[in-house]
Amino acid sequence: MSLAESHSSGTRPWRVQIGKNCCMLGRFVQSIQRELIMSVTADLPYDPDALRERYREEREKRLRDDGNEQYVEMKGDYEEFLEDPYVDQAVERDPVTEEVDVVIIGGGFGGLQAGARLRDAGVKDIRIIEKGGDFGGTWYWNRYPGAQCDVESYCYLPLLEELNYVPKEKYSYAREILSHSEAIGKHFDLYEGALFQTEVTGLEWDDAASRWVIRTNRSDAIRARFVSMANGPLHRPKLPGILGLDRFKGHTFHTSRWDYDYTGGGPDGGLDKLGDKKVAIIGTGATAIQCVPFLGETAEHLYVFQRTPSTVDVRGNRPTDPEWAKSLEPGWQKERMENFNALVSGVPQEKDLVNDGWTDLIGKMFHQFRKHDDVKREDIPKLMELANFDKMEEIRARVDEFVEDSETAEKLKPYYQMFCKRPTFNDDFLPTFNRANVTLVDTNGQGVDEITEKGLVVDGVEYEVDCIIYSTGFEVGTAYTRRAGYDVQGNDGKLLSEHWETGTRTLHGMGSHGFPNLFIMNTSQGGFTANFPHLLDESAVHQAHIIAYALDSGHTRVEIEEKAEDDWVETIKGFAAKGPTGGLGGPSCTPGYYNNEGKPSPNAAQSGPYGGGSIRFFRLLKEWREDGNFKGLLFR
Repeated sequence: MSLAESHSSGTRPWRVQIGKNCCMLGRFVQSIQRELIMSVTADLPYDPDALRERYREEREKRLRDDGNEQYVEMKGDYEEFLEDPYVDQAVERDPVTEEVDVVIIGGGFGGLQAGARLRDAGVKDIRIIEKGGDFGGTWYWNRYPGAQCDVESYCYLPLLEELNYVPKEKYSYAREILSHSEAIGKHFDLYEGALFQTEVTGLEWDDAASRWVIRTNRSDAIRARFVSMANGPLHRPKLPGILGLDRFKGHTFHTSRWDYDYTGGGPDGGLDKLGDKKVAIIGTGATAIQCVPFLGETAEHLYVFQRTPSTVDVRGNRPTDPEWAKSLEPGWQKERMENFNALVSGVPQEKDLVNDGWTDLIGKMFHQFRKHDDVKREDIPKLMELANFDKMEEIRARVDEFVEDSETAEKLKPYYQMFCKRPTFNDDFLPTFNRANVTLVDTNGQGVDEITEKGLVVDGVEYEVDCIIYSTGFEVGTAYTRRAGYDVQGNDGKLLSEHWETGTRTLHGMGSHGFPNLFIMNTSQGGFTANFPHLLDESAVHQAHIIAYALDSGHTRVEIEEKAEDDWVETIKGFAAKGPTGGLGGPSCTPGYYNNEGKPSPNAAQSGPYGGGSIRFFRLLKEWREDGNFKGLLFR
């Protein structure tokens, strides 16, 4: 009997329990439990109690009172960090004052999938507003050397079957992802009506006309029957609030606006202008993991400033097998996405179609279960923790395998549960520290102390450099309207920021009472999944279904019922009250953007994802659509 068959037949109670209760990645990072069964731990090559204590110590020294406020918003003196280096010149055009059926705000994967699904539903009158010079969103901005997706490209790149395209490699580089984004725009005729190099500055509901008025920095005043906010979670860069941030006299830039004029080379490397430059990069998250090897190859000297090491697992990238690509049958991408989502959600599958670092942990978990046929339900969290320990021990051993200097290797080892921080995958990052021109500056969890005119100070030592590169990521835990760059004014002048002041309030995470005809592509109160484009597509299909019905039926307004919103909020809070079911970066995790930098928001329980897991959430949406009653909505 296969594992999947055994699970479905109910012959192992713990397997049924896994399918019910372990449906989010957050299940892997549950609260640490101190007591373990002696029969389980007797033959372990490590001491679980010692690891728990080490994890706690590492977390404690990184905690800060200021949480997300430790970062500086890119405005005022720092607006120059937001300039677009990828356009030759600004497009000059007259302000647009027309009326359309649907405006989509954002031209990344969310906006592209929303546009595609609206086209599929027969909606023709669409306009997309995008601040970049083309489609792509995150992949328009992230062009740093080595930029690459971390979720397998066959799952990650959206609408592959619709475009009859199979990525060139298992993990696509940014150039291919950007090209694919452009191809989606062309295939679904989304360039027609797209406004690039344009930022939304205001969104107001005109109740008398039942229209949204969208204002932009180009003096546009566009009226739309429906609006889909696809602003995206990773588009607003942030800077660390380091003392002396504006003192440095050398060159600086953020990785999301890579300055190839300064570094030379391109996305494939060859940064030939750095040969006589001392370079500092701040941060060792997913972006730095990918670009540090290229900086180390060419810089006269590279200083890598680290606060918390990342997990760096095997990349193992490889070209796509053309014979495999030819063998793919209709529905292959959906099947693969759902297989991946099930595995990282803790639901066993007969076969692991992706077989990578994301799905490896679930394999280790079931290995623990197979060793103990008499597992009781109350023992499941303990065994899951052991599986996590196994995986992290493997990650730490990999550091020793590749880094020659033992002191440097020790500083590069992550001591926290996997998925406390976003996992990374790279085969070149760790060996880079064997180069004589590369120095790891570990800040012992504290970050850089100060920036001077000449460089950076850590623990009383000044490191003089010619250039500082900020690899400090994007805003995630800040208010939604701040990240969007504008507030939303709904019925009776009410602001979305006011409506969400005590936490997100939506139905299915996609719309709020008092804000008619407005749809939001957002992670709050929706179904979290490691493969974010999967969630975006489910959201896009759902929104397109509602909008197309309203347009075809002649309805001018679609409103969320107040009771439906209240009920959904209570559903979200109900899951949160049962424990950490829905989130990465739980309360025992080291600080990072998954847990609001270690300072949980008082609204976290209400603003988190749907605690029943993404599989259950996607099924809920599908059943809601098939029911045909549009429960929770009012059409006028």
